[in-house]
Amino acid sequence: MKKLVVKVNLHDDRDRSKAMRVVSGFGGIGSLSMDSKDNKLTVSGDFDPVKVVNKLRKSWHTEIVSVGAAEEDDGKKDEGKKDDQVANIVKAYEAYYPTPVTYYCVPPGETPNCVIC
Repeated sequence: MKKLVVKVNLHDDRDRSKAMRVVSGFGGIGSLSMDSKDNKLTVSGDFDPVKVVNKLRKSWHTEIVSVGAAEEDDGKKDEGKKDDQVANIVKAYEAYYPTPVTYYCVPPGETPNCVIC
């Protein structure tokens, strides 16, 4: 997860909504927020920051404030619950679809490749 904070020179609400629409079109965007007072756009998720900044620079003057790893404290709290849910699903699947047991039985007298000297 990455977090990108950019200062974009936007003039009105129309530019603001257009910038949000442009950035939200990229794949891997987790969250997107805009501070209209400081004209700072904050983007987080699994995305390429270079592509996002280049796309914004085509239409508006853009300055990079910070790029770095996103804080994942909120996600760690939910991971325990998700692991428990996955474990419960796996147990239910194994109970419903048990692993088949295969037995091999060789009849007496027909032992291939068995030589007693």
